[in-house]
Amino acid sequence: MNSLLTKTSLASTAGDEPLLEVSGLSKSYGKKQALRQATFSLKAGASFGFLGPNGAGKSTTMKILTGIVKADSGTVKLLGRDVTNEIGEVARFIGYVPQDITLYEKLSAYDNLLFFGEAYGVRGIELKHRIREVLDKTGLTDRAGDAVETFSGGMKRRINIAAALLHRPKLLILDEPTVGIDPQSRNHIFEMIRELNEEGVAILYSTHYMEEVEALCDEIAIMDRGTVKASGPLGELLETYGRRAVYVEAAGMTEPPQCPGVGRAKKEGSGWLLETEQVGAVMQRLLQAAAEQRWDLKQLEVVRPSLENVFLTVTGTALRD
Repeated sequence: MNSLLTKTSLASTAGDEPLLEVSGLSKSYGKKQALRQATFSLKAGASFGFLGPNGAGKSTTMKILTGIVKADSGTVKLLGRDVTNEIGEVARFIGYVPQDITLYEKLSAYDNLLFFGEAYGVRGIELKHRIREVLDKTGLTDRAGDAVETFSGGMKRRINIAAALLHRPKLLILDEPTVGIDPQSRNHIFEMIRELNEEGVAILYSTHYMEEVEALCDEIAIMDRGTVKASGPLGELLETYGRRAVYVEAAGMTEPPQCPGVGRAKKEGSGWLLETEQVGAVMQRLLQAAAEQRWDLKQLEVVRPSLENVFLTVTGTALRD
């Protein structure tokens, strides 16, 4: 099939439909079931966070999406095409950055990109142009001629990401891209992700760092033990599963204030976190009590639901590394 026709055909299927649709995905390795009916979808230009502990099934899911591993059951569609049966047609639209760095240490950054670009089918002047672009995007233009073995861990990850961008993917899959890297590289990767989103590239971002998901992703899926426990827009999940609370701190307050409408009180720093569904009413009661009992009030504020709260509510356990 003519490559131009293939691209046109695939692009025309997108429209308002999800870029990626995963439905009922299951996978076992011997007696161990890595995935159980995983289902979620991802829109073009979105940043989608995959949140879960090691062993949750995130890496297996991503390997299935890229055609590296075949699912036992379920379907994966990218731009309306079945990834399992038509991986040759859709692979050109996927960029994959695995957790383990895959670079040739003795080669320069430029030569690594030359190798991976040709592997993706990009050649000639177009490849040289794309190498310049991705080096600039990753902030490593001045190190293009240096051997990768001289790079820091963060720089290696940035080159690994650069390699996955050479063929202009519509979906970039990142598996734990900030593990063991320096703050400068971490911030640079964050900036790259935001820029790619603005350019219309969808990001599937796998991590067990909740603060990264909150900073980068507008939609998330929470996975645990091979199952997608919850998925959807971050704001909706915070609203549905997040615990609302009021934080109060006053001099000498060694016990939580007794206040109607409070479900649970938890010691937090020098004050108390009072979980409640009646935030406004509890705030008023605390202000009234502070005036009547002449508390030396240090702090009183509404605490917004956190992703950590959501994870605890959905899975019933703290996030395990």
